[in-house]
Amino acid sequence: MKLLFSGLFAMLLCATSGMSQDNEAGRKQFESRCAGCHGVDGAGGEHGPSIVDIRRRGGGEGGGRTRLDLRETIKNGIPEGGMPAFSLPEQELDALVAFVGVLRAPAAGHPTAGDVQAGANFFVGAGNCFQCHTVKGRGGALGPDLSNLARERRLAQIEQALRNPGALATPGYRPVTVRLRDGRTLRGLAKNESNYDLQLQAEDGTFHFLSKAQVVEETHQPKSLMPAVKATDEEMRNLLAFLTRLTSDGPVSISLPPVAPSISAGISFSDIVTPRAGDWPTYHGHLSGNRHSPLHEINTENVARLAPKWMFPIASSRSLEVTPLVVEGVMYVTTANQAYALDARSGRQIWHYALPLTKGVIGDAGSGINRGVAVLGDKVFMVTDHAHLLALSRLNGQLLWDTEMADYRQHYGATSAPLAVDNLVISGTSGGDEGARGFVAAYSAATGERVWRFWTMPAAGEPLSETWVGRAIEHGCVDAWLTGTFDPSTNLIYWPTGNPCPDYNGDERKGDNLYANSVLALDPQTGKLRWHFQFTPHDLHDWDATETPMLVDAEFRGRPRKLLLQANRNGFFYVLDRVTGEFLLGEPFVHKLTWASGIGPDGRPKVLPGTDPTPQGTKVCPSVVGATNWMSTAYNPATGLFYVMALESCNIYTKSDAWWEPGKSFYGGGTRRVPGEKNERFLRAIDIQTGKVVWELPMVGAGGGGWGGVLSTAGGLVFLCDDSGAFAAVDAKTGKPLWHFHTNQAWHASPMSYMLDGRQYVAVAAGSTIISFATR
Repeated sequence: MKLLFSGLFAMLLCATSGMSQDNEAGRKQFESRCAGCHGVDGAGGEHGPSIVDIRRRGGGEGGGRTRLDLRETIKNGIPEGGMPAFSLPEQELDALVAFVGVLRAPAAGHPTAGDVQAGANFFVGAGNCFQCHTVKGRGGALGPDLSNLARERRLAQIEQALRNPGALATPGYRPVTVRLRDGRTLRGLAKNESNYDLQLQAEDGTFHFLSKAQVVEETHQPKSLMPAVKATDEEMRNLLAFLTRLTSDGPVSISLPPVAPSISAGISFSDIVTPRAGDWPTYHGHLSGNRHSPLHEINTENVARLAPKWMFPIASSRSLEVTPLVVEGVMYVTTANQAYALDARSGRQIWHYALPLTKGVIGDAGSGINRGVAVLGDKVFMVTDHAHLLALSRLNGQLLWDTEMADYRQHYGATSAPLAVDNLVISGTSGGDEGARGFVAAYSAATGERVWRFWTMPAAGEPLSETWVGRAIEHGCVDAWLTGTFDPSTNLIYWPTGNPCPDYNGDERKGDNLYANSVLALDPQTGKLRWHFQFTPHDLHDWDATETPMLVDAEFRGRPRKLLLQANRNGFFYVLDRVTGEFLLGEPFVHKLTWASGIGPDGRPKVLPGTDPTPQGTKVCPSVVGATNWMSTAYNPATGLFYVMALESCNIYTKSDAWWEPGKSFYGGGTRRVPGEKNERFLRAIDIQTGKVVWELPMVGAGGGGWGGVLSTAGGLVFLCDDSGAFAAVDAKTGKPLWHFHTNQAWHASPMSYMLDGRQYVAVAAGSTIISFATR
């Protein structure tokens, strides 16, 4: 131990050799007064705790969180903890506090001397570190990500980890060997564990989620899987020089292999096109956007026995809007700038990735919204509040690449789950009420490089700018902020677009304002437009078309058709031919609809006079929330019914001359409720052949279900989030209520279903908690 501490102390002397005379005086004060209890490196000794642990700074330990706190602790002591008070001259006290600051500083604050490139070469080569550890998205996945090591660890911690890897425990990396009742023996890392279950990652990267009832013998290894580094003094000095300069935003002085070593083959695109039994591999469960699960183990006969199996709370500033994904027994969920991987059987955490929220983001992205992830291969993809697209390792959540889709300082953000198609990841951005010009873009799943971008509105002078007469074209919005759908048979993606800006004043954007309020059919490999359909030309009521463009194969009017179904925010239910974009049907699905008398044979609405916003205000139905919104819909092929949460409501719409300003939304008016009018919400089942409502279930409660979607299953059920805050199931044929569970939460998410070991689960985000249900 003396040799180890002398080595550490020597390293500290080397690292601080250039410090001021006052800090040198502080070092001497620390050595004589503090090191006996807290250790020469301040990391804790026989009689005192660590006063330098970066990971504990927010807690009560550590002798003061700030320099002022530390001064007071030294002067007054901690009598209940056995620390005496020290009466020091102010100059000596200042020097001691300054030196503790040096000890507390991450390694990046005082990188060691040495040949950095030689250290990098040792890391990749003779040291064999690269096989297990990731740096800037390259490397192995069994060990912790070292991309930001120099900011996360102190020099002494880094050296100790190299010489004695087991001394610094890292959660999720404890070696374990288990012998199972079926005769197998598994060895790997305990990612999480309780008295009842174990989440084990084997050395080949695969996950094993075990009940303790399956385990005969469990042995935790005293040693880390990482061996102590064998290096000469010079090699160790150079390696430390490299490691103490590793920061997430710093240059990488290392020649990385062009492709990261692969531990797992991952999730193929064919597994997404045709999901494996029990998986929910995309935002909607299927690329078609139809939230209809083929699972039927939970059905009309046994749904009354449904009960919560586990819950996972997520600290969030607002209700979660995420739809969980489940692939190979792992559930992926998000909140703003955070992603979690969970054991889908128990809800136990496997890994967690987090970025700080971005200051200065406006609009929906600035309010903490994130709706989920995409998975493909060995990667998990998510967007951030500041309009970046990230790829994380599916095995451990380490960042593999980070691509800026747009500059958030130009009012861009991002909120929705990306869509994985072939070898691409496709996403839009938010900012559709803040003047940001919308687009859909595709990025290489391997590298994050942008492959194509389709602008959803023209710039001045470009084709279609004649549909934007006036100066609003400079800040016209039309963001593509909701996840689209994909049809392998047509090889087209279908992406919905948002409203034009300013939302309520069209005086400076005369014309149809293409491609606002539309669905776009795009070639996924090139981004080339095949066709478009505009639901609400020259929208003046903020009725985005960002409702799911659902793809259904069904007989329609006597012959098989490839259909696109959408219940639009403007109050009409649409049926299109998704091969050609031909309009087939448009019928109202709400009663409070005053802006149009119907849809013509060309698909254009028959707009009624006197429905434009005015400075004084005009009553129009539906309200700005819409007859429905982005919450998910579903179609059951057995019933032929389309299920949607519908809102009967109106608003008074006003317009103003307020113009675009940096840092502000660009509404050009506003809305208010109609005095004395009651809003009503219904679960409605629509016959897709006629567009008529077959049955409806009124929502009773305080309005907590306003942003919750639906799920249909082959068990003859529709799951919904009702206005009382209950999660409920009804008969898909009749709407008869069959089961409910009171969460007492306000809904902002849509449910999904998955199966593990022959058992079906239904999961939903309720408030800030993920809840998974199964039959008792």
